[in-house]
Amino acid sequence: MQHLVNLNTINGPVPILDNTIPINDYCKIDLSVTNKDLDAIEIADPIACQEYVSTVLKDNNAQVAYGGYLEKRNLYASDRFLIGNQRDIHLGMDFWSEAGTVVHTPLAGRVHSFRNNMDMGNYGPTIILEHQVGADSYYTLYGHLDLESLKELYIGREFKKGAILGALGTTDINVNYAPHLHFQIIRDIENYNGDYPGVCSKNDLDVFRKNCPDPNLLLKL
Repeated sequence: MQHLVNLNTINGPVPILDNTIPINDYCKIDLSVTNKDLDAIEIADPIACQEYVSTVLKDNNAQVAYGGYLEKRNLYASDRFLIGNQRDIHLGMDFWSEAGTVVHTPLAGRVHSFRNNMDMGNYGPTIILEHQVGADSYYTLYGHLDLESLKELYIGREFKKGAILGALGTTDINVNYAPHLHFQIIRDIENYNGDYPGVCSKNDLDVFRKNCPDPNLLLKL
């Protein structure tokens, strides 16, 4: 994974949402099963989830709440996540903020694929970028965007580091989640196009953890 680290030549944190929001206005959020504050909250309900996110933001005087890599969550309570073993371990980082907040590319890349994954509990509008490092490639996935983010896209379209990629979608567009960005690093995309698992079961964790390293290797929050 050394090439992933070497790609980030910026010293310090890399903003991924609206770059007018200072890093000091980012705060951590814990949506894991170990967070006792969630015991009385139906966190899989987007309204209840948004109320909790808003509380965390207000308590921290922040505009963006982030976290979630390898968190075991009760958020994935629908039958969609009950294929074989329960899939409830989150493989990316989430950034919770208002719908319409713009998303920036933390690195230069080109469009590998994109799709509106409209089935309930999926990403909704999704973009995957490919990043080339010598002979190696890896990928970044951006899920829960708005529909406008997919307009005028085409395979191979290039984005400079810091360019606006899209914006956060509303709950009805991002298929029943409170507005947020799902950001994930993928080493081997296999045959996926416009989609890739964002959660996994405990039984598959070793495989997915190797293929989906911590996004903070790049963002350094």
